[in-house]
Amino acid sequence: MDNSFGSIINSANSVLILLPTKPFFDQVAAGLSLYLSLREKKDVSISCPSPMVVEFNRLVGVNKITQELGNKNLVVRLVDYPAENIERVSYDIESSEFRLTIIPKPGFPSPLKEQANLSYSGVSADVVILIGGANKSHFPAVISSKELIGAKMIHIGTRALPISPEKSIMSFARPASSCSEIVADLIKESGFVLDVDVATNLLAGIEEGSNKFSSSEVVANTFQAVADLMRVGGVRKQKFSHQREAFPPGSIPGEKVVEEKKKAPKDWLEPKIYKGTSIS
Repeated sequence: MDNSFGSIINSANSVLILLPTKPFFDQVAAGLSLYLSLREKKDVSISCPSPMVVEFNRLVGVNKITQELGNKNLVVRLVDYPAENIERVSYDIESSEFRLTIIPKPGFPSPLKEQANLSYSGVSADVVILIGGANKSHFPAVISSKELIGAKMIHIGTRALPISPEKSIMSFARPASSCSEIVADLIKESGFVLDVDVATNLLAGIEEGSNKFSSSEVVANTFQAVADLMRVGGVRKQKFSHQREAFPPGSIPGEKVVEEKKKAPKDWLEPKIYKGTSIS
């Protein structure tokens, strides 16, 4: 039986990529890159129990990461609208379009558009891929969700992930500069899509995860991966600095420019006396 990463993914109909709680930049880059690589051929989703931070906005596709686990069912919720005000709910299909109608009781107002909240629930994944993490607390859904029972689980990281004896997880963990380096190798070995967006995310992840290539885990394979990613068009994006010192004076709107006034030397203000030189 072929247990390679590529064969496992190819045999799956749907894939769920799970990021750990409070993930590092490298872990988000690795998970997003895998998501972008698989989305054309697989029903794939990516989830994280923690909200994304501003730092991750420079990654392509970061808006695809949700805090909901899976996308099997669409859930419609009315926020701050009393359920007892509803008379009934009906649905019909017009011109192949589904229509849901919420009818309030007589004398009660209809729900506002702003009160309608859409989200997903339910997991239908054949394969669950865990990115990074150090222990089971980083993946609460794996422990608590009954919907993941029966799904094949894979872990990708720079060290093994001890969860529990009853959980069977296939590990592709190995020492590396970053999770992004490992994902880059797995995508290349499996023949999955490696385009500009995927390569750009992976480059950013490797650079951040390796502390700008200064980590002791950086080896020849790291630079080979970087070369391969740049060869397909990956772009190294400079990390944006939010520090005021990084901007020239006057470039920040509303900033007051304080010019340092230098005092002239005292003798500049005194009368000048020129003495001639006699020439004999």
